Amino acid sequence: MKTTKNESKRKFWMKMGLMLILLLLSIPLCALWGSADVSYGQTAQFLLSQIVPFFEYEVPNWIRSVIWELRIPRILLGIAVGGGLSICGVAMQALTRNVLAEPYILGVSSGASAMAVFALMFGGTSWLASLGVSGCAFLGALASLLLVYTLSISKGSSSSERLLLSGIAVSMVLNALTQFFIQVAPNSNNVKSALYWMMGSLASARWNNVMLPVGVSLLGCVVLYVLGKSMNLMSQGDESATTMGVNVPRMRKALLVIVSMITGVLVSASGCIGFVGLMIPHIVRMLFGADHRRVIPASFLMGAMFLVWMDVGARVVLAPSEMSIGILTAFCGGPFFVWLLRHRKRA
Repeated sequence: MKTTKNESKRKFWMKMGLMLILLLLSIPLCALWGSADVSYGQTAQFLLSQIVPFFEYEVPNWIRSVIWELRIPRILLGIAVGGGLSICGVAMQALTRNVLAEPYILGVSSGASAMAVFALMFGGTSWLASLGVSGCAFLGALASLLLVYTLSISKGSSSSERLLLSGIAVSMVLNALTQFFIQVAPNSNNVKSALYWMMGSLASARWNNVMLPVGVSLLGCVVLYVLGKSMNLMSQGDESATTMGVNVPRMRKALLVIVSMITGVLVSASGCIGFVGLMIPHIVRMLFGADHRRVIPASFLMGAMFLVWMDVGARVVLAPSEMSIGILTAFCGGPFFVWLLRHRKRA
């Protein structure tokens, strides 16, 4: 039995290593695509010159600007957002014991988006300026998640159907509130950029603003991995988790804060990108099982790869123009959501 467990663990970490290698290989490949034509040889040699101390390669300044100042930060933001939203989906599904839960469907992204847009449009020199867009997005995510969870509780329990319906209702109200903020915005110059930002984009990624989402996503992944055993027990029910020594109310509060923090920071950096937290955890569970200590790191890597390649598609489909990445993820996530509902109904 012990040998079987060790072999299973070894195979899992081998798969994780393969996924990490694929993610690292995706960075130079994704840096190739865009409106500016840069060859793979130029990209590879330039990246080697930046990473390897004794490798020198002279490139024109415009290639340096395109690859290092624009595309690499964008890829890093895609890794942070894709991985972060995926592990948020895992945490929310464990928190609610509902496989349909994820930040977009349950209104967490909408709450973060509404507060972020409000801060952008009306922040100015008020108290919102001291919080920043990321701080306001975190407050909006936390408030919306608490509201959805509170509305779904009836007679001391929360069912999957009530949670889903509460999330859809709160999300619709918050989306309408966001549109209202844009409609009455005092500065019309920010309206177009806000609308584009609401549909999701990684175009604003620069070295001076990409490190916060990357750090928050990695830290969130580590924290959730540590909490993986408790999340396994919570998935079996509150009574079983309490019997096994889990402080369920404290665990719920911790997951609420962690998910809100990650979602708020990521939404403030990239806008609303939906369905990543719904699709990736389910695909990972099909491949690796339901143990959260495996699902969380695998979801981070797979979600990161998924979103960086979705961003490539957003840059290429309408080139030289750019499509919002949220449109592509919705094209993938909508049919997946329908399939999941039908599959649950048959089950």
